[in-house]
Amino acid sequence: MKSKILKITGITLLVLITFIGTAPWLFKGKITRLITTQVNKNLRAHLNFTGADISLFRNFPKITIGLDNLQVTCVGEFQGDTLLTAKRFDIACTPGSLMFGDSIQIYSILLNQPRFHGLVHKNGHSNWNIMKSEKDPYENMDSSTKNLSWNIQRYSIYNGYIDYLDERTDMHIVAVNLEHEGKGNLNSDLFTLKTKTTADAVDFNFGGAIPYRVAAKTSIDLAFHVDNKTHTWSFNTDQIFFNELKLHTEGFFQWVNDSSYSMNIKFKAPSTKFKNILSMLPSVYRKDFASIESDGQVNFNGFIKGKYDEKHFPSYHTNLYVRNGSFKYPDLPVPVENINLGVQVDNPDGMEDHLTINISEAHTEINHDPLDFHLFVKNLKSKPYVDLGFVGKLDLANIARLMKLDTGTRLGGILTADIHAKGDIPGIENHKKETFQSGGNFDLRDFSYTSSAYPGGFALHELLMEFSPKNVLVNELKGQYYATHFDATGTLNNLFDFALRNKPLNARFDLKADEINLREWMRTDEKDPLASSVHAQTPLIVPDYIDFTIHAQADKFHFDNLDLQNISGNLAISEQAVHLQQVRANGLDGSIIIDGSYSTLESRENPEIALTYDVKGLDVQKTFLAFNAVRRIMPVAKFISGNLNAHMSLNGRLHDDMTSDLLTLQGDGNVELLNGAMKDFGPLDKLAQLLEIVELKDIPLKDVRTDFSFKNGRVIVSPFLVHTKDIDMGIGGTHGFDQSIDYDVNLIVPRNQLGSKGSMFVKNVVVQAADKGIPVKLKDAVNMNVKMGGTINSPDVKPDMNAVVDNAASDLKKEVNDFVNAKLDSSRQQLRNPPAVAKKPLYVQAAYKSKGNVKSKKSTPHTHKSSAHAGAKKKHKKAGKNYSTSLKREKSTASNNR
Repeated sequence: MKSKILKITGITLLVLITFIGTAPWLFKGKITRLITTQVNKNLRAHLNFTGADISLFRNFPKITIGLDNLQVTCVGEFQGDTLLTAKRFDIACTPGSLMFGDSIQIYSILLNQPRFHGLVHKNGHSNWNIMKSEKDPYENMDSSTKNLSWNIQRYSIYNGYIDYLDERTDMHIVAVNLEHEGKGNLNSDLFTLKTKTTADAVDFNFGGAIPYRVAAKTSIDLAFHVDNKTHTWSFNTDQIFFNELKLHTEGFFQWVNDSSYSMNIKFKAPSTKFKNILSMLPSVYRKDFASIESDGQVNFNGFIKGKYDEKHFPSYHTNLYVRNGSFKYPDLPVPVENINLGVQVDNPDGMEDHLTINISEAHTEINHDPLDFHLFVKNLKSKPYVDLGFVGKLDLANIARLMKLDTGTRLGGILTADIHAKGDIPGIENHKKETFQSGGNFDLRDFSYTSSAYPGGFALHELLMEFSPKNVLVNELKGQYYATHFDATGTLNNLFDFALRNKPLNARFDLKADEINLREWMRTDEKDPLASSVHAQTPLIVPDYIDFTIHAQADKFHFDNLDLQNISGNLAISEQAVHLQQVRANGLDGSIIIDGSYSTLESRENPEIALTYDVKGLDVQKTFLAFNAVRRIMPVAKFISGNLNAHMSLNGRLHDDMTSDLLTLQGDGNVELLNGAMKDFGPLDKLAQLLEIVELKDIPLKDVRTDFSFKNGRVIVSPFLVHTKDIDMGIGGTHGFDQSIDYDVNLIVPRNQLGSKGSMFVKNVVVQAADKGIPVKLKDAVNMNVKMGGTINSPDVKPDMNAVVDNAASDLKKEVNDFVNAKLDSSRQQLRNPPAVAKKPLYVQAAYKSKGNVKSKKSTPHTHKSSAHAGAKKKHKKAGKNYSTSLKREKSTASNNR
């Protein structure tokens, strides 16, 4: 009996072990089909994953189905957008439902390293609305495949990342290193869902009428009381932390449909300590926050209530009051004292135009220097109204004495301001300023700023601005960046409209600089290779929301191998693009005019460029070294000395390190070599070696002009003529940015300039022609075609011998035909003026055969029906016969002389 039990136990264990070992392979195909069917049935999206497997141990006794490298990509309006990626996606189900049931019971869900990118367009459509409706015509049913039955008891997210952007409100939320888990019977009509959430950083950025940003470490313990019948989630908790700010929150959130929600949420800070509010300042919180000494009382509360959908936003209200606040780092000398703040933000119905912001009081003292500020704004959408005042004096050097800045950061300068503005803000196009009053001055002197990002420092020696109802005058702006000294004046035409309504800031400036050295500006920091690498691979980003027109002048400009002088031109900066307009400069021994644009509107990683160059008298070698585009488009310039005129238009994209993406470049132009020479050019040197023509190794170039175009990495050069020491060359073809060449050269060279190899080449031509029955008599100049292939550094040069034979045959054919036609013209002349003694009729036939036949030409007497001309006819025939005999003798003599 004992033996039998052991045998049964052993067999059972063997079956179990075999099942455990083979289950992933037995069910893999089935799992893949199941997932594909469910996705097609329920989702309007593309789902991809690299692998699927089964584990019996990960959630024992449940079976875990896992997908690796999950990716969900949107279709339709959000075509191509990646909604979700996850390194691992696990679902746990009961073994019986997977193997025997009609549907698979899902118990839990886990996402490892998910990246969620949520987007709401301005029309209110969201990219996560991917569930199909029950009546969806594209629903694909498969009765042979099991359905999924959701009986969720637990879900969790590890190391998550959320990026959410709402274009309607310009609200952007980013959560980094998100950890979240929830437990509860989600299928019940009434249940409690216990959740726990942490994130290293939640960055909330609101770019609306009054932009503000909050970044905070977050921790939330929250229990939701869920009513699935009404889709209502209610809660009441005091375990919400943003940095050191603790909030008590209560209310409900209700799901109406996929794009509509209802809510009523109240919040307040139970603590009245000023230090808790202070923690919401990231620059303060990151630097030894625990050691800060603070004092003062705070009252912070508010609510958000109403409907959220495509057309509605909830109403909201927030109060923040600070009384007698102060703070000081114990190891820094300067305190911030007498902080008094009163802020109310109110919107009774959620409409953007009904928002009011009232900062009734904002006062502080820094090292006994007072700063006072107040602001009231309303009707920001339709007719903005502002009441603003700012008065104070601040020694910026005290910032580093009261707050811990990043290593290497230094500030200096004295700021003095007395600004006021009140009334309805006029638009830039509105010249009626009566309802808006503005005045005052802003004075910043001896400002300096140094940081790890700007190790060379930035200085403003003087900035004077004068406020008026019409605009803000920049009366003086003098500064220095590295060795560049600059001076500017101008106007800001809609500063308040820009600040409160997100309108592009319209400005006009006249800017002068002594020397702009981009070599120094872009120089990497050898002590920090990582920082320098990041800096070097970041394109210049053109700011949004500015509309600047700048007339600029600079005495000198340096970039890479380019040195220019006397630069002047206009820059228009708008819609994330810089437009160059008639930028003129002297350099490279000539003059340059540039028009074009640089744009980061479509891509910040790969900016678009469009440029037009007109240059006069530039030194070819200096130009070749100065411009990377010239080195690629015209590599032959490396072997040319002299001066040129050129015109070129191009467009394309840049890489993230600001170098040209060669495969995107396309354009056209022309170039004219005024004078100079070509020397050490590999393909011509090889041709000179083949024919022993020394003159081809050093070719003078003067007034040589050609057109060119380029696209997809290849340059097409139109045929152009070169003449040197009685040698004529017609050159045309293509070359690549990879230095490959494909050119045809038509060469006409005197035989007396051919060396022994060239002479042998000619003899071979004569022999080949004779073998073909062509009695070749070459002219003094040999006409041949040359094919140039390979690369510039490793050329393949092939003279075309057949072309020479054909050219010789054509020359001979023409010579014979000219001779025959001359004789025919002479005979016709004699027919018109016959000699006194009539001879036999004239019959002339000349023929020459090479590759083709020359048609025989015959002169015959006209037939006359009238008997009155019969006698004259016979006389003409006799005369023609005698002349024909004479012509044959002359032709025979000419042939022998050849």
